[in-house]
Amino acid sequence: MMQQVGIRREDMYAWERRTPLIPSDARRLVDRQGLDILVQTSSKRAFREVEYEEVGIGTADTLASCPIIVGIKEVPVPVLEPKKVYVFFSHTIKGQPYNMPMLQRLLDLGCTLIDYEKVTDESGRRLIYFGNYAGLAGMIETLWAFGQRLAHEGIVNPFAGLERPLDYPDLETAKAALAEVGARIAETGIPSEVSPLIVGLAGYGNVSQGAQEILDLLPVRELAPDDVPGFVHREDASLPVIHKVVFKEEHLVEPVDPARTFELQDYYDHPERYRGVFERYLPHLGILVNCLYWTPAYPRLLTKGQARNLYGGDQPRLRVIGDISCDVEGAIECTVKATEPGNPVYVYDSVSDRATDGVAGAGPVIMAVEILPTELPREASAFFSGILKTYLPQIAAADYDGDFTACDLPPELKRAVIAYRGVLTSDYRYMARFVSENAGI
Repeated sequence: MMQQVGIRREDMYAWERRTPLIPSDARRLVDRQGLDILVQTSSKRAFREVEYEEVGIGTADTLASCPIIVGIKEVPVPVLEPKKVYVFFSHTIKGQPYNMPMLQRLLDLGCTLIDYEKVTDESGRRLIYFGNYAGLAGMIETLWAFGQRLAHEGIVNPFAGLERPLDYPDLETAKAALAEVGARIAETGIPSEVSPLIVGLAGYGNVSQGAQEILDLLPVRELAPDDVPGFVHREDASLPVIHKVVFKEEHLVEPVDPARTFELQDYYDHPERYRGVFERYLPHLGILVNCLYWTPAYPRLLTKGQARNLYGGDQPRLRVIGDISCDVEGAIECTVKATEPGNPVYVYDSVSDRATDGVAGAGPVIMAVEILPTELPREASAFFSGILKTYLPQIAAADYDGDFTACDLPPELKRAVIAYRGVLTSDYRYMARFVSENAGI
């Protein structure tokens, strides 16, 4: 029997405007799968209540009647309800301290938590994601920040007229604006102060693909990583194009033991055998875009110490770091805080170890918006909903009353159950230590 599914309002972040299920997909699930769907009212959701009501989906101020509650971002601790099944991005699997009180409350209330981030196939490939939209919005935001930084330095540049992604009515309008920037680059070239402009992208997955989709709207030539250090002296360095470099793991690290060669699976299994070497590329990049999945086991792309060396004298080429992955003090250790769409960038001062909002100051401009896809809320929601609608009938039909081993979720969803009826499941018992250490913060 299908249980009622509630689509919650996003109330953790003031700027969050996405929905996990758009009206047309909700209607199809009702008609074709027999789902009972209720949408919580929201004053800022990109899809308004009337759009759901027009297709016959009910709305209400509370989801108290719904045993299954589906959202996108974390749920504030005070609104968590006992015995519910929650489905959202919990941002807990790395032991993130700021979300441990929420996880503790879910356990105390006997709740079940299904985390989109861990819905994977047998190979560990993520099946439900926004990654490409983080890349799309993040690259627009990064190019905007680059234009603003150059303008602050008094450098006339073709990026200065770009708007933020949230300032465009839709993605197509943003792409049209980028095409105009591309035409100006083709006509007048890159400002001499920052030419050749090399944009480095760390990573090649969904986030990177979205970022490259935006960058490729401009006049772009791809450059091999090995060609980066000496490229400024090449004859083709002065062409009126942006030089794009995609870095893979083999360019970021090397074996500690010089007798060993790089092996990708060995790096994943034994990152302690490797050290970071990305510092060799940093002085040659004008923009760095971080699209990597990172944990503390892996070397950083840029440490605070490296930043002190890089920014200790004259202005280096590297003006802007678009940290789309946005792990605070993670792969980019200079990302000392996450930002929000209303205040997206800051300058990191490596001497004082401080961040100053805006684009002025000594150091790199850091773009670290934590919820980038919400800057393209309707398109991102439609993309996500198109994936999620495949899994919602299985979530609604599952029996959550018995033992976890008997729970009839399909394997890809069962892998994503972090807590079941108030108990961490076997794959996530390691998180108990993080909960006990940080639940009271």
